[in-house]
Amino acid sequence: MAPNAARRSESSRKAILAATAELCGENGYARLTIEAIAARAGVSKKTIYRWWPSKGAVVLELLDQTATIAIEPPDSGDLATDLRTLLTEVIGMLTPPETSPGIGLIAEALHDPDLARELRERLIRPRIATFKQRLRRAQDAGQLSPDADLDVALDLLYGPLYHRMVFHLGMPDPSYLDSLIAHTLRALTPPRH
Repeated sequence: MAPNAARRSESSRKAILAATAELCGENGYARLTIEAIAARAGVSKKTIYRWWPSKGAVVLELLDQTATIAIEPPDSGDLATDLRTLLTEVIGMLTPPETSPGIGLIAEALHDPDLARELRERLIRPRIATFKQRLRRAQDAGQLSPDADLDVALDLLYGPLYHRMVFHLGMPDPSYLDSLIAHTLRALTPPRH
């Protein structure tokens, strides 16, 4: 019986993504190479380049595949809890800073417009849409002011994470994250009479 090419390709793709995750965890994004991925995955560089144009593209697929919150936002009924879930996923993608594939990918995207566009369209915009979808539900439930600017809410909550990343201030601990969420929600919550 002839081998199934689709299954072989899928197993190679999984091996490449697993190798990428392992190598990023061991050495960080900066030291990641297509050669190292190919060697670890047991495939040729040609196989990798058939599916991805660069190591950044491989890492982007890895992050997109491993990120759990993409299509459906969490909705526990408690907005603060759901925001903590959303922000914790981002924090997980950015830590630890020395080996985080997310930080390396963001840094490379600053110099590669094609990768930046893919990062924005594939990973960032869907998650912004998820965030806004959850906040719209909160508005509908009266938990947020109906005129709350959701773009400002996004910047208020996510901006501090990237500020802390860029300036090597460390990601917020759970207590700081809860405080950030509480202060932001206070600013977006309709006043009670």
